[in-house]
Amino acid sequence: MLPGDALYDAARQVDNAAIDRRPAAIMVARDVEDVLATLALSLASGRALAVRAGGHSTPGHGVAEDAVVLDMSGMRGIEIDAVTGTAWVEAGATAGEVTADVHRAGFAIPFGDSGTVGVAGLTLGGGIGWLVRRHGLTIDSLLAAEVIIAAGDRLIASSTENPELFWALRGGGGNFGLVTRFRFNLHPVDTVLAGRVLVPATPGVLRRLIGVLSGAPDGLTVIAGLFPAPLMPEIPDAWHGRLLASLRFAHSGPIADDQSVLDLLRSIGPCVADSVGRKPYPALFPPPSGARMAYAVRTLFVDDLDERAIEIVEGRMAAPSSPEAWIQLRVLGGAAARVANDETAFGHRDRRATATLIAPYEDLTETARHEAWTADFEAELLAAGCGSGAYVNFLGSDGEAALNAAYPPATLARLADAKRRYDPGNLFRSNLNVPPGPGGASG
Repeated sequence: MLPGDALYDAARQVDNAAIDRRPAAIMVARDVEDVLATLALSLASGRALAVRAGGHSTPGHGVAEDAVVLDMSGMRGIEIDAVTGTAWVEAGATAGEVTADVHRAGFAIPFGDSGTVGVAGLTLGGGIGWLVRRHGLTIDSLLAAEVIIAAGDRLIASSTENPELFWALRGGGGNFGLVTRFRFNLHPVDTVLAGRVLVPATPGVLRRLIGVLSGAPDGLTVIAGLFPAPLMPEIPDAWHGRLLASLRFAHSGPIADDQSVLDLLRSIGPCVADSVGRKPYPALFPPPSGARMAYAVRTLFVDDLDERAIEIVEGRMAAPSSPEAWIQLRVLGGAAARVANDETAFGHRDRRATATLIAPYEDLTETARHEAWTADFEAELLAAGCGSGAYVNFLGSDGEAALNAAYPPATLARLADAKRRYDPGNLFRSNLNVPPGPGGASG
């Protein structure tokens, strides 16, 4: 598709409505030959190459100004081998459709929590979702990947073939090549106990929230949201405007443990409202609803919420830039923490939670105000020593500071070496870009 074509404007949209870029061409790949042709076009034209699958990158890495965009959404094949408990998944598939397919065979892959997110971007950044504490990050179930590197060579990356490339792909993003498909280990998962428990976000609740949940049984994963209570039928009017914690959860452990899990969640604070029940695992990946929104995002890792952090949270949430602003806490630990920090390029295994500061909005003339609110919020937490680092898939900005937050120094140095080997000319740079290590394009 080219500018002026009927489908061009729709094809250049990404999930974040704040992103408005006009690429020179959008190529929808149906197979590997199309991927190779798009790579050749980018090289021949001298234009940058951007790659998109689900289009959920907050900074809009899936589209770039005057670039060639490789749209992988035409490659959605899924091959399940129930005997070996593995599946090959093409890079354009979404988490929701793959989850539904493998569930019919009695399995699950630990993706995130959104059905429309592309499998490729989610996996290459790490992957934190509903099964993270029981089965680890998405990359912990990755067995192999098929990759086209900048030179045009097609490689298999696994623990036995091109192992350094395999290490870099697991958390290093799209810096090293065009992944056309992934091979995942499958996990038996049928139904889960899931829903949400609403509790007041009082200082006492916030102080114990991360500690209690990161030490819970591995089968329990909680994604908590902190926000001023809206007017909703299920929330008593007396709570309107007060800060609440919504404990969205999934328990994939034994049914016999369901009640003890509920007791644990309800012990965190007095229950304002709840909605829980056993449901098929794919029900946790509902279809999208509502209009496309713009959003400003900042993220960091936190290990607890101490008095100073709580003071900052309460102050910032009392005067948000958007009435829909909220804080998301993804509690880690469990299986994800039992992998060494240097085993993959996701170097934050010892952290207990991600904290993501989110300001959704509709009026694009207000973008600077929302970006400033999230950036200042993050800066205040960092300056107070209330968190550090960043999860690459939730970063809302690019640049050297973001790169150094996403990767510890030893991890970043190793990624730069892999970049020099597999993409010395830095063709794959529409991402959180890791520059090639010493030697660069001539190395």
